[in-house]
Amino acid sequence: MSNEQISVFDIFKIGIGPSSSHTLGPWRAAQQFTNSLSVQGALADVEQVKILLYGSLAKTGKGHGTDIAILLGLAGGDPVTFDVNAIDSTVAQIKTEQKLMLAGHVKIDFAYADDLIFLFAESLPFHPNAVTFQAFLSNGKAISETYYSVGGGFVVKEGQDSSEKEQVELPFPVEKASELLHWCLTTGLKVSEIVMENEAAWRPEAETRKGILQHYQVIRECIYRGCHTSGFLPGGLEVARRAAKLNQRLTGGQTYTDYDSWITAIRNGGMGFNYILDWVSCFALAVNEENAAFGRVVTAPTNGASGVIPAVLQYFITFCNGYTEDKIIQFIACASEIGSIFKKGATISAAMGGCQAEIGVSSAMAAAALTECLGGSQRQVLMAAEIAMEHHLGLTCDPIGGLVQIPCIERNTMGAIKAITASQLALQSNPDKAKVSLDAVVNTMWETAQDMNSKYKETSDGGLATNIPISLPEC
Repeated sequence: MSNEQISVFDIFKIGIGPSSSHTLGPWRAAQQFTNSLSVQGALADVEQVKILLYGSLAKTGKGHGTDIAILLGLAGGDPVTFDVNAIDSTVAQIKTEQKLMLAGHVKIDFAYADDLIFLFAESLPFHPNAVTFQAFLSNGKAISETYYSVGGGFVVKEGQDSSEKEQVELPFPVEKASELLHWCLTTGLKVSEIVMENEAAWRPEAETRKGILQHYQVIRECIYRGCHTSGFLPGGLEVARRAAKLNQRLTGGQTYTDYDSWITAIRNGGMGFNYILDWVSCFALAVNEENAAFGRVVTAPTNGASGVIPAVLQYFITFCNGYTEDKIIQFIACASEIGSIFKKGATISAAMGGCQAEIGVSSAMAAAALTECLGGSQRQVLMAAEIAMEHHLGLTCDPIGGLVQIPCIERNTMGAIKAITASQLALQSNPDKAKVSLDAVVNTMWETAQDMNSKYKETSDGGLATNIPISLPEC
């Protein structure tokens, strides 16, 4: 489906929750629009801006923080560095003063209720996640640009190619799993090593390693923070945060002062099956509670599924002695290639494919990475990814109240457990006897996505979202 060249840093992006396609993508789109105005020499002449949200962005936009992300992006904030503690006050100031500092430089009048429009009944054909920005200039002219948030924080501007990244000569181009396996078998390289060779076409290896470890730093800070933050999640559902209480119970009163001593405390608690299972769930809950609370997370490959890979990675670090830089890099690099294959051959957007495209893909990524890091062969790595996705096929996206909370948070725990199970099955199996290939399951996932009713694709028009009566406060 795609000739797009995808880097590890395309699949894994640092951003702010709760959604990569509804928060991070629109935020980036807003930044791209203000940059476009600047390039055209029109930024200083802007007197008014209107934003039109279509399809899924409109239907679950407030619950996913799309409006907040767009305001912060237009105001010049960056999701990688913006202070998450300043989100509420910044947005409140824009709404109260009815002023927006466009790109951080040009002050314009902005009325939230009139200038940010949710078109619930309208959708654009290219993708359900569409936003149009309109800038009205002092000379009477107007500039209008439409962007599509296609999943995982990827943004496509209408009329442009889906990849803005400079095309390079990759030593091992991969579109399908069969091509990846071909390169692995002909060279003897692991999946992660194929990835690192390809990444070298964009930048020196030392830079790639540094970048991956920076992403890991955000992941571990997110897990630790989520395991030590209590209270209720924002949005009106009054969902209680559970990771902190679970962490407190599992550590059993042991004292620690930081992440490293925390890992020691966890290990000192025991190694029983139930104990480890509880910790995997705790890690996943921690990340996705942070995500739901507009915390800083890493798309893996999306925000809604951002807890699966961190939970399995933390399991590997804590219980499989994987706490080395080389192993962490190997894990993330391997996972990124599986995510890339799904994006090229199907989708990683719930608005296009339901939750199978998010939790399913993240579980497949985690299963593959864990399998390679535990010594599995290249065939076993792909088998683990296939097993994990096979048992997520058809999973719908039906967030209650349009919030990335129910069933999203718990689904990350399930995706993590399935990933570990898929890895163990693959490691104990002969992949030559496998009946289903990874490419076959990618194709099946895409066919299922196309057949799935739109009400199960991140619209809150079906499933749990319509069967659980709720009354949310007005935003």
